Amino acid sequence: MKSQILTHFDDTGHAHMVDVGAKKETARVARAAGSIFMQPETLALIRSGSAKKGDVLGVARIAAIQAAKRTGDLVPLCHPIALTRVAADFIVDEALSAVHCEVVAECFGRTGVEMEALTAASIGLLTIYDMTKAVDRGMRIDNLRLLEKAGGKSGRWLAE
Repeated sequence: MKSQILTHFDDTGHAHMVDVGAKKETARVARAAGSIFMQPETLALIRSGSAKKGDVLGVARIAAIQAAKRTGDLVPLCHPIALTRVAADFIVDEALSAVHCEVVAECFGRTGVEMEALTAASIGLLTIYDMTKAVDRGMRIDNLRLLEKAGGKSGRWLAE
């Protein structure tokens, strides 16, 4: 891992919002993912659309998109970003009794959208938990991670 200065601290060690005013505006994209593991019966409820609270994956998709838009309000030192696109996909995995979430966030701006993609994935998965916790409190959210980012001075990064 390369050594870097933590940009959210000033010279005296105090937290601050990074000044991005001098940065060039570029197209930026980030892709994040995570999974929620559950009992097979819970997955069957989600898949069939017969969960008591309704269309779990449809609501989770809207929650993920809404969360991406609110990231600047939730993460203290994040810049509010004018997103140009957020897409959230959910894949039902019968073999692992899981739902996998992948989010792509895009903007044209001075700072990246990694936090927006990660926030969206986590809230999408938390929404699945919230909507089905009455039947399965033992669900586990795991593997939340950044898969890829592109744009800006640092260019493209891809998870191994």
